[in-house]
Amino acid sequence: MDPDRADENEPDYRFTLANERTFLAWIRTAFGLLAGGVAIDQLIAPSPARTAISIACLSMATVLATGAYTRWRRVQRAMRQDKPLPKSALMPAIACASGMIAVIAMLSVALP
Repeated sequence: MDPDRADENEPDYRFTLANERTFLAWIRTAFGLLAGGVAIDQLIAPSPARTAISIACLSMATVLATGAYTRWRRVQRAMRQDKPLPKSALMPAIACASGMIAVIAMLSVALP
């Protein structure tokens, strides 16, 4: 056993795999936002709203991919040390950012 991990236990493999699946789900969401941001930029006529929505999607993809990895590491460490799972700011952040993008999109449709 690694001396740096003397206080850590190997968690049940099912929990490790579930943590990994959750990480991959966040990464899939980041890829979807990335694809959406690029598609909006390439397929919609130039406008300030298009630029704002595209940049917001690409920014969210970056934050989500980075946050997913950080979250995966923190949860894995907590499981190994038999500690409570850490809270995550990813869900409120993605909800707020998605709402912001939806409002910009609605305004761009309602106000030509």
